[in-house]
Amino acid sequence: MTLFEKIIAREIPAKFVYEDDLAVAFHDIDPQAPIHLLIIPRTPLPRVGEAEAADGELLGHLLLVAGKIATELGVNSTDKGFRLIINNGRDAGEAVPHLHVHLLAGRPLTWPPG
Repeated sequence: MTLFEKIIAREIPAKFVYEDDLAVAFHDIDPQAPIHLLIIPRTPLPRVGEAEAADGELLGHLLLVAGKIATELGVNSTDKGFRLIINNGRDAGEAVPHLHVHLLAGRPLTWPPG
């Protein structure tokens, strides 16, 4: 069982900001921006690089949830904005083998990252 599965099962506490039948979102415990949330599917999928065509609806749902949360937080605009990050594999910074989308906002984000 992954760390995120334990969070979803409420075995590990987290500060949730969103839940539905397919996904949950909560605050990252090591925030890299004033707003740093993780959006994860309830059904474990190790990483986006292992997704299949059947996962397309779920992947799209995660992005739609990100947009909805960003709107609720007041950062879904051209003057503010937010960044979504999906790490795939160790070299990309993946720490938990359960697909998750990072939503970062609340400060100017530079490019290139990392």
